Formats: sequence, structure tokens, C-alpha cells
Amino acid sequence: MKTGALGDVIVTRGGSVNPAKFPDEEFELYSIPAHDRGGPEIVLGSEIRSAKQIVQPGDVMISKIIPHIRRARVVGPLKGRRQIASGEWIVLRSENLDARFLRHFLLSDDFHSQFMNTVAGVGGSLVRARPAQVKTIPLPLQPLPEQRRIAAILDHADALRAKRRQVLTHLDSLTHAIFTEMFGDVRTNEHGYDVATVDDISERVTDGEHKTPRRSESGFPLLSARNVRDGWIDFDNTDFVDADEYAMLSRRIEPREGDVLISCSGTIGRVAQVRQRNRFAMVRSAALVRPGAAVHPTFLERTLASPTLKSIMVAQANSSAQANLFQNQIKRLPVIVPPVALQEEFAERAARVGAVVDVTQQTTAADDELFTSLQSRAFRGEL
Repeated sequence: MKTGALGDVIVTRGGSVNPAKFPDEEFELYSIPAHDRGGPEIVLGSEIRSAKQIVQPGDVMISKIIPHIRRARVVGPLKGRRQIASGEWIVLRSENLDARFLRHFLLSDDFHSQFMNTVAGVGGSLVRARPAQVKTIPLPLQPLPEQRRIAAILDHADALRAKRRQVLTHLDSLTHAIFTEMFGDVRTNEHGYDVATVDDISERVTDGEHKTPRRSESGFPLLSARNVRDGWIDFDNTDFVDADEYAMLSRRIEPREGDVLISCSGTIGRVAQVRQRNRFAMVRSAALVRPGAAVHPTFLERTLASPTLKSIMVAQANSSAQANLFQNQIKRLPVIVPPVALQEEFAERAARVGAVVDVTQQTTAADDELFTSLQSRAFRGEL
């Protein structure tokens, strides 16, 4: 199979525009935040603060910022507005490449491993892929009909994965619906339950270590906000500390099964119960709530994850100079306290849904493994 270099299709002189000079014009803006929300967004020129790249339908873009998050997309058809993109996108364009084929390549494991080798920066949002090095990454060059055939296969496989993920979303919605049916909303408290604060019903509320822990290549997982997902804890993408460092960190808090974790920086208000018996440490960006006798851990998890509580947490975090949620703010969060027997009934019903979720997640993992295999074969010319 022939190969070229990615630099052959990277747009270096595609032009730019300063939308602020056209304050009343609507632009179709491809920004990184808009992409993460499903983007693009329609924005008046007066609301755009800096010059942007001009893009066109069929362009393929890959994000160079925080590159461990895989972001690639195709610019959509023209709908009467000028199409522009932030400078955090590397733009690719070629009449000899199918846009869907190229997007799949940019999201593949093989490309991603090479892409990460181009990264520079000190951490967080300062980490970026370097376009000069990205240009040297090999690019598979197959005839257009073959590219379209491969893209169609990968599109179909990806659509099946997306449907499976939708099932997981619906199952989560079902648990939320059960919760709402049984308990209502803390703000309205239509069932007239006792109202308390998180501090009232908790044995302990704390955050992780404030000092920067000494990382290790292996040992005990060190969790931060990024590892607290909605309803589960990501133990596959953690830092580590050795036994001595863990012993020091665990003097502050030693998480245990039944504790509830909250993300306190970045994406605020993700909530997950500790269901594993893993021993791990935490840093400041995650907080821990240890429920007392009057509250079931599953009920507390779902309460804190409710739209009302999440919106309160986000509002409180954004009230400071830098978006962070602090333990005193968590302690003041309002909660309802239904009878423990009712909480236990909810936990049992949620567990039955959770059993279906577990099976669906296993199937989803198998789908992902198959898709990765298809991608690998496709870009080696074996599909």
C-alpha cells in the first residue's frame, strides 16, 4: 500500500478572518468546546474575540490541544454562513482523500500513538501537538473507491457502537426516572421528606491531598477529577504512588467501598460511588463523601448526581476566580432524607438496572475491540 506524509494535505495558507470586523454577520464556528458539545455553533461576529481560520465543506480537522483526547471531525456542508475554525485545529484538505476515510485514520490507534509522540508542553491545556512533527506522520494512500469502501465499513461499525452507547444512556435515564418517581426533587421536595445538608448526613466530607504527591511508575492508583466519571470510576487512566507515598496520603483519607466521589475541578460535579475494594489515593481535585447511617450510598450517589445538585455545584464552583468546588461548599449542599427502607428499595431497583448495564458494557467493550481491529486492518490495506 502506498503512503505519503500528512504534511502533503495539511492546509498552511487557507486564509483567516477577524469576525469582529463583521459584528452583525453570523458565522458557523468550529471551536474545540463546540465540538465537545456536538458543534459547530452559530455565533455573531461581535461575539468572537480573535481571528479564525477559514475552512470549507469536506475539510478534516484534528485538535492539537490536549491531544490525548481524540478529536477529529469533518466540516459540514455550507448552509449560507461563512465557516471558520479556531487555531487549535490542524486543517487537512485533499481532492484525493475521502473525508470520512481520513477522519477514521486520524482517530485510529496507530495514528494516535504517532500523534502523541509530537506532543510538547508542561501539562493541562498547555500540552499541544506540534504541527511541524505531525506533518511527518505517514498517511495511507489508497484509491478513492477503496477509501470510500473502507469508510462505509467503519461508519457502519461505528454506528453500531453508537447505538450500544445509546442503550447505556437510556439505562441511566431509567435509573434517574426511578429515582425521580420515588423521591421527587430536592428543590421542591413534593413528598415532604426531612431536609438536611450533606454534612448532616455524612460521616465525613473531605477532598484529596493538597500537596503534589510524588508519582511512581506503578503501585497504588492516584485518582483525580478526571478519573471520577458519571456513575463509575476510571481506574484505567490513573497515575500511581508507591507504598510509602500511599501511606502518607492515606493519613488524610483512605477511601473505602460505599464512599461517594465528586469531581471538583475541570468538569465539575461528576459523581461515582466506590464499588471496588481497590486501595487508592486521591488529590485535591476530587472530594469524598462518606455516608452516615441515615443514608444509603446508592441513594446518596444518585442524589448528588441529580440535575438540581449538579447545577448547584457548578454554580458554586464558577463563583470563584478559578472553577473549583470546595469541601465546605459540598457540605452545605441540600439533600432530602427519606426513610432508609425506601432508600434500600431504590438501591435494589437500581442494582437490577445495573446488572443490565454490566452486560451491555461488556458487549460494548467487545464492539470497541472489534472496531479497533477493523481500523488497524483497514489502514494496513488488509480490509
